[in-house]
Amino acid sequence: MLGRRNQRNIFKTNWQMPQLELLKKTVKILTENNIPYMLTGSIVSSLQGIPRSTHDIDIIISITKIGIPPIIKAFFKENFYINEKSIEEAINNKSQFNILDTNEGDEIDFWILTDSEFDKIRFSRKQKVMLFNFETFVSTAEDTILQKLFWSKLSGGSKKQYNDALNVFEIQFGKIDIEYMFYWSKKLGIESLFNKIKSEAETLLVG
Repeated sequence: MLGRRNQRNIFKTNWQMPQLELLKKTVKILTENNIPYMLTGSIVSSLQGIPRSTHDIDIIISITKIGIPPIIKAFFKENFYINEKSIEEAINNKSQFNILDTNEGDEIDFWILTDSEFDKIRFSRKQKVMLFNFETFVSTAEDTILQKLFWSKLSGGSKKQYNDALNVFEIQFGKIDIEYMFYWSKKLGIESLFNKIKSEAETLLVG
């Protein structure tokens, strides 16, 4: 168990400096323009679980069309590809748009906060953490696990998403709210997947 927990120490080595600077810049832009946000996806599962490399930065934001100009202005003059129309469409459809770093190939995927009960709950539960030398908001470990399992189900059983969820469960074992996760696993239709990772983790860590 200690070996797996200590794997969190290599989180920093999986970061490339351009990706870290891109994340830091993005957080600064969102904060300065009062755009509520929460980091999610593989960035956060690496922070809360076992690190793995990824070129995508997933961020949930709560934004209206008023917030489009500051984002365009902040990224347009630098080495990024950004499409204003795609942002408008994402806001209208409560979907997703992205910004691409054309030099490094890293991508920021902005997910518009939807009206679904789970999205609103997990967004309200976000936590502020220190990531290297700056503060940022991330999803809780419980919500990271639930969302990863949900994505695994939607993608037809993605092993990568499932393993991310399992790793976070194992690393955060003893700290997470199991009752909360049982409740939402039923609501999201992923109860069998949650029971599976719970059983696997408990077998490894306890038995």
